[in-house]
Amino acid sequence: MQAFKYELQPNGEQERDMRRISGACRFVFNKALAIQRENHEAEKPFISYVAMAKQLTVWRNSAETPWLKEAPCHPLQHALKDLDRAYKNFFAKRADFPRFKRKGNSSGFRYPDPMQIKLDQVNSRIFLPKLGWIRYRKSREITGELCNVTVTCNGKKWFVSIQTEREVGLPKRTATTAVGIDVGIARFATLNDGTYIAPLNSFKKHQKRLAHRQRELSRKVKFSNNWKKAKAKVQEVHIDIGNARKDFLHKATTTISKNHALVCVEDLQVKAMSKTAAGTKEQPGKQVRQKSNLNRNILDQGWGMFRSQLEYKLGWSGGILLAVPSENTSRSCPDCEHISEYNRKTQSQFECIRCGYKNNADVVGAMNVLERGYRLLACGEMAHLDRSKKQEPTEVSQLTF
Repeated sequence: MQAFKYELQPNGEQERDMRRISGACRFVFNKALAIQRENHEAEKPFISYVAMAKQLTVWRNSAETPWLKEAPCHPLQHALKDLDRAYKNFFAKRADFPRFKRKGNSSGFRYPDPMQIKLDQVNSRIFLPKLGWIRYRKSREITGELCNVTVTCNGKKWFVSIQTEREVGLPKRTATTAVGIDVGIARFATLNDGTYIAPLNSFKKHQKRLAHRQRELSRKVKFSNNWKKAKAKVQEVHIDIGNARKDFLHKATTTISKNHALVCVEDLQVKAMSKTAAGTKEQPGKQVRQKSNLNRNILDQGWGMFRSQLEYKLGWSGGILLAVPSENTSRSCPDCEHISEYNRKTQSQFECIRCGYKNNADVVGAMNVLERGYRLLACGEMAHLDRSKKQEPTEVSQLTF
C-alpha cells in the first residue's frame, strides 16, 4: 500500500464545490457525534455504523438539509466510518473521546470506491464524482492499482492523496552497517561515529514573523473580512514552518536509511517529555517559563516524525529500525558501563568518574543506544538488563533480517 500526494489545480467552481463537500462531511460527522452523545447520556447502547448510515439517508431526503444531496454519498458515509473508528479507538483506550470538528480545521474528504474514480496520468488529471476532471501537479508516476482518493486542504491549496496497492518482492539490502542515533536539541541527531546533523529549528526561525502576524490578528475585529485575511497570513506562517520541517526530516531520514541496514534510536515518550509544568492553583509548578521554552524546542524538532519516516524508509530498503529504552543512555560509560549522573559534567561534556573516559555526551548516548540495539536484536534484552555482564556486539552482516 502506498500513497501518492499531489497539489490540485482546481478552477473557482471546483474549489467552491470541494469546500461544500468538506463542509457536508463535517456536518454529518458532528450531527452523528451529537446523537451518539445524547444516546450515551440516556444510557442507551452504542449506535453502530449501519444504523447511523440509515439516518444519513433520512438527512439527505430531509427538507431541512436538502444541500446534503449535492455532496457525493460515499464521502458522507466515510465520515460516519471515521466517527465509528474514533469511538472504537476510544473504547480500546488508543485515543481520546471523539470531539466535534471545527470549521477550517482539517478540511477534507475521501472517495473510498475506486470504481467511481478515473485517473489520466498522461494529461495529469483525475476525475472525481460531483467535481469532474481536475488537473494536478504531476511530480512522479503512480504505480499500482487504485484503492481510494483523499482530498485535503492546507491553507489556500488543495491536495489529492491517491492510495494504490501492488505486489512487490522482498527488498534487497545494499547497506550492511549499523548505527546508533541520539536525538537532542543542541544537535538534532548524533551518530555513534561522532558525526551529527545540526538542527533546523524551523519554528524558532519563523517565531518573530509568526508573532508579528499574530499581533496583527489580535487587532482585528473578530470574524470581519480583515480578521479573515490576517488569520490566513498566520496560517501561511504555520504552513511554512511545517513544510520546512518535513523537508529537513525527509532529507535526513533518506540519507540514514540508504547508508545503514540497522538503525537504533531511543524510544522517547515525547508527549510525557513535553508535558507542562504549570501545575494547579493549589500546587503551582516551578520554573514554568523555562519548561515551556524547553517544550517548544522539543516539539520543534519533530522526533516522532523522524522515527516514523525512518521506519517505513528502512522497510523499503530492507533495513531494520530498533527503538530501545532511553534511560541513562548519556550517563552510562561505554567503556566501564558505570552509571552516574555525575558522569555528564555539562550538556555536551561526558567524563566517567570511575575510569576517566571522556567524549561528547551525545556521542556517548549514541554509542549506548547502538549497544542496546545489539542486545535487543541478539537476545531480546531491554534497558534494565544486568549490565554486569558485558556482551560482545554482533556483526550486522552476520544477522538474518
